[in-house]
Amino acid sequence: MQHTENPWITLDSKEVYDNPWINLTEHNVINPSGGKGIYGVVTFKNYATGIIPYDTEGNIWLVGQYRYATNDYSWEIPEGGGALAIDPLESAKRELLEETGLKAENWQLIQELHLSNSVTTEKALIYLATGITEHEAEPEETEQLTVKKVPFEEALNMVLSGEITDAMTVAAMYRLKLMLISK
Repeated sequence: MQHTENPWITLDSKEVYDNPWINLTEHNVINPSGGKGIYGVVTFKNYATGIIPYDTEGNIWLVGQYRYATNDYSWEIPEGGGALAIDPLESAKRELLEETGLKAENWQLIQELHLSNSVTTEKALIYLATGITEHEAEPEETEQLTVKKVPFEEALNMVLSGEITDAMTVAAMYRLKLMLISK
């Protein structure tokens, strides 16, 4: 039996917080079992883009940076936000150049995912970028980035060992591995 209908009933909603990137709304609800409760939803005002820059020798580029929200240093594929009104591919191209100084001739959307769909609307799009050429990086003033080029298998081992925990990067690494296996 498929349960595709929304079993939640929203009684009322109120905006709790708003800034240029997110909006937090608290909903008074009746849950699927009939109980009353509250449900907070974070609505993102941008989508997330992630890029796997993959060269002809089987290398990828990772970006390292301190993440304030988790209070730790994180190795990730190049990532960033894109305004909902802008083509996600254009945002991905901009992020790749800003963070790594790379441009790519070929782009393929390889994965769409929701990063935390129990509490947020955030949608991510992951691209495979090939035909890589190197240029000057243009990081945003708030970013202190370390960029490193590593063999794909080394990056995958960083996922397997727990050194990489970023959700988009983990999903991207496994997706690319499956693509390479099926070639």
